Amino acid sequence: MPEGLRIDRPEVADGAALWRIAKDSRTLDLNSSYSYLLWCRDFAGTSVVARDKEGMPVGFITGYVRPEQPGTLLVWQVAVDTAYRGRGLAAALLDGLTARVAHDRGLETVETTITPGNTASERLFTSYGARHGADVEREVLFDTAHFPADGPHDPEVLYRIGPLSFPPADQAHRSGQTD
Repeated sequence: MPEGLRIDRPEVADGAALWRIAKDSRTLDLNSSYSYLLWCRDFAGTSVVARDKEGMPVGFITGYVRPEQPGTLLVWQVAVDTAYRGRGLAAALLDGLTARVAHDRGLETVETTITPGNTASERLFTSYGARHGADVEREVLFDTAHFPADGPHDPEVLYRIGPLSFPPADQAHRSGQTD
């Protein structure tokens, strides 16, 4: 974790900052500001935020546990404020989030979708799989034809990372792996 930052659960008051960070990323599909407020309220347990010394969000991951596969966390968005990129913050957020979800609910698999050419995300999730000794499977989840005709959209490639294993909860707390 970069010095001076801490991992925390998002709160409704963070929604506007998360929207701004996503907007400033220029790579994410920007959701409505309302959706970021809902993520912070309804999915705080499966999402994470990085805060600076003043408590302001500087990065986040939104995710949810798949209803039909309760051992699977789908990572929806990962974004880091421009000033904090290149310091390993996204990886620290992903490790912290998955350790917390594993502790709270159990976790076997992480899924995410990545558009072809998003090298930063490809590296983040491939290295996550390597750190955790898990396989990384890839397949097209949504082809271009699945999207509405409101403009071109690249396909979304599903990355399925697993099986995962985490230390028992008491070991994770002793080693500082949870937030």
